[in-house]
Amino acid sequence: MVSLATAGVAYLLACREFFRGRGAQATQAFSRRVVVFGLVLAAVWNIEFLRLPPGVDDDIHRYVWDGRLQRLGYNPYLVVPSDPGVQGLHTPETRTLNNPELASPYPPGAQLFFRVVTAIQESTFALKCTFVFCSFAIVFVLLDVLRRTDQGAHLVLAYAWNPLLAIEVAGSGHIDIVGALLVVISVAALVRRWRATAAVALGLAVAVKFLPIVLVPLYWKRVRIRDAALAVAVVGVLYLPFLHHWRIPIGSLGTYVQTFRFNGPVFAALDRVTPPQLLTGLAVLAGLVTASWLRRAVPELRLDVFAWPKAASLFFAPAVFPWYLLWLLPFLTSGSTLLLIVWTVSIIPTYVQWHLRTLGRPWGALPGWVMALEYGCLAIAAAVIAFRRFKRRTAAQYSKEPIESSRLG
Repeated sequence: MVSLATAGVAYLLACREFFRGRGAQATQAFSRRVVVFGLVLAAVWNIEFLRLPPGVDDDIHRYVWDGRLQRLGYNPYLVVPSDPGVQGLHTPETRTLNNPELASPYPPGAQLFFRVVTAIQESTFALKCTFVFCSFAIVFVLLDVLRRTDQGAHLVLAYAWNPLLAIEVAGSGHIDIVGALLVVISVAALVRRWRATAAVALGLAVAVKFLPIVLVPLYWKRVRIRDAALAVAVVGVLYLPFLHHWRIPIGSLGTYVQTFRFNGPVFAALDRVTPPQLLTGLAVLAGLVTASWLRRAVPELRLDVFAWPKAASLFFAPAVFPWYLLWLLPFLTSGSTLLLIVWTVSIIPTYVQWHLRTLGRPWGALPGWVMALEYGCLAIAAAVIAFRRFKRRTAAQYSKEPIESSRLG
């Protein structure tokens, strides 16, 4: 926890330097050599974490299991890992997967990804290597987007240096980084005006996890109707191998909505008086409304715009695990996302829950001080940002008043 807190503070200080200059000033402050050296450091951190065994959150063992089931001819949405009839299908790695009483909740895009990787090598290490490759691929796609939108290449370090990247991708290994890569590819395609590619990439991201569906309003008038239809068709094709009696499979997704609760204060507060299905719809609605407002308010194509709808949806979600914020990292490339950058650091205390689990304590609600620290830091950061903006606006108004007075005189 001390190491993570130190890394988080160092990261925040680095981001302050990244966003301090603009245009030519930023390019001069961060030469190409500085950027390359920073990326090499990030690669070293990832390799060090890659050498470690997966974290205690152990979702990656479920990935191995789902891929193995598909290759053996089973449907991961129907097979329950704890079923005595399938115990012979387990390997030493899959016997330790979490929630063995539930079938898989992951959408078909993620399932096919598990199958492809485990066909090459059936191990958690192979999956972690693939996830790290995806995280590195995001760097190159981001550099292309930053260059084409006339932004400094040094902003890629705001992504590459985030502590969550090394911990949750190289360390624990989470499928979220694959979805984040697909969203970045989609944005890069929009910048190049490759509209069909942009739509299909977003569809594939939704097929990995459903979170990026809230970005759909940002594609209004940026892709054609036929591009959207193609994306829907691609996602439909991905579901075909998993259909059971011609029904779209959801696995344990319903159970997730009904029972999984972690680090979601808004959902927890409303859960006492509102059905969880309605609250889940509220989370999706929050993201869609945010995306719709941003599409009108920010007509130009900017990376940071793609972070806020997902963040708004996560804020109302029933569970906010640290690796969920991986979806935001590639888009935290400007001072406008400073609040979200703080969130990627303030969420670090939630790892206490896994520490308590290793001590033998049952999984339960987060200690009160953890959520108070996490969201308290967010509230303080929001207040500071709002106060600074108010001061800038007030100063701007005062600077205009003498000019107007002189004109009247």
